[in-house]
Amino acid sequence: MSAVVSSPPEMVVKNRFLGFLIWQSIPSTAIFLFSKTFLSSLSPKPSPLTATITFLTFHLSHLLFSAFLSLVSSPWPLRPAHPLRLFIAFLRLLVSGEPGSPEFRRRARVSLGFFLFVLAAAASGLVASASVCVVGPLGESDDGLVGRVGFRGFVMGLLYGLHYVYNRRWVLEFPIIQRPPFFSFKMGLPPATTRALKLSGAAYLLSTALMVLHTKRFIFAPPKGSAAAETNPSESLLAALEESNPGSLLWYLAYVDLCMVCENNVDVWRRAAFFEESGETYKRVIAVGLRPLEQLASKLGEALDSSSDKNSQLSNQLRSPTDIKPDPNCSELLNDFQLYTWCARITASLTACSHEEDRFGIAQLSGSNAAVVSTLVSCLLVVESFMGKNINVQSPNNLMGPAGIKWATSSMRRTDIGMRKKRGGPVHSKAYAIADVLKTSIYQVVSAFHGEMVASAKVGLLEKDWIIAGKPLFGSRELLLQKLQLFLDFRAT
Repeated sequence: MSAVVSSPPEMVVKNRFLGFLIWQSIPSTAIFLFSKTFLSSLSPKPSPLTATITFLTFHLSHLLFSAFLSLVSSPWPLRPAHPLRLFIAFLRLLVSGEPGSPEFRRRARVSLGFFLFVLAAAASGLVASASVCVVGPLGESDDGLVGRVGFRGFVMGLLYGLHYVYNRRWVLEFPIIQRPPFFSFKMGLPPATTRALKLSGAAYLLSTALMVLHTKRFIFAPPKGSAAAETNPSESLLAALEESNPGSLLWYLAYVDLCMVCENNVDVWRRAAFFEESGETYKRVIAVGLRPLEQLASKLGEALDSSSDKNSQLSNQLRSPTDIKPDPNCSELLNDFQLYTWCARITASLTACSHEEDRFGIAQLSGSNAAVVSTLVSCLLVVESFMGKNINVQSPNNLMGPAGIKWATSSMRRTDIGMRKKRGGPVHSKAYAIADVLKTSIYQVVSAFHGEMVASAKVGLLEKDWIIAGKPLFGSRELLLQKLQLFLDFRAT
């Protein structure tokens, strides 16, 4: 019997775009036919040739819009170049021939993509409006009706494109709970209807539905019962995580799928394959889950260090909290808090499941448990430091007062950062969201291994069993141990 072969990961985004076009064509065709039927009742019936040409041009305008919409859509909030910098760089290119740095060229390409999308939206509005209004034979005088309606469509398309780019609607938002399409539609219909009344009912409802279709879960696994499912069901998922470009849609869809496998009991056979006897699959899964968190802890710690070097504590004390602006290097690192949430849930859930499902002891013997706990605690410490919380190391005898406190180094105390974070600001909200997810994830691991951790703490082996031997990503091993002890005592808040 021949086994059913699943599509390669590279085809996922292409299939999503094809589905995007199919779903867009359905309501577009309905709107076109309704408009033509209504206008035909007020004017002579168009010829079959005219109806065919206008139908094709109407859908070509939507194909143009869809192509550029797919071009600018991204799971990651990209940063375009400032128009003034673009103008200066263009002049420098004409005078000296210097193309600029690679980072500036990347941001310039993002700006060009947004500019082309706005033009495509305007052109699509013009062609679509004109196609709907052509009801008589081609070439027949219409007293300028098609031109006037086409111009209005151009203006509406231009305004829509600018509104879409300015409000960052091009950033794909993954639903927190991956529901079936019916429930996703049910939950998203009321807010979609409210927004649709403000601008364009059909266009906005269509774009909202397509965003859901783009970001819903895709299962990176061969069909259950096939030869690939029996031998190595995790290879396509790991290939998408390890080989796809970071920040791409395929990469994000793979993390969503991995999070669902690690947390739920629906695909237990896929999670069981992570704990195969050699341990290589489990180590690869933990590695891809920890990599974004490790980058967050390292880069945010470095950004905090550089920020403290530039701004002395004395100078910050002389300024009011409203005068001190957040460091953009620190703030940008928290933009992808959605990915950090998935990674924390992936590693914590898989570590907790290993307590019952790891028959070969791979998680403990490979050092993955210590790596997961150390990374989660390090990330929590650096995020709390970014939020302005004083991070300190207590002496072993837990004495109170100055004699019993060993204050942390400057890299672990950020009073200036804490002063400048507004409680209602978006950066502060993202930091709190990441901190809450990290605390929940750590408590999930501690609850699963509470008995073992308490026994290790009594004999002084908690640090050896659950903290990595080398230098942590942020802070010290002593600081990580005391933070872990707070979770073990259920006193971490």
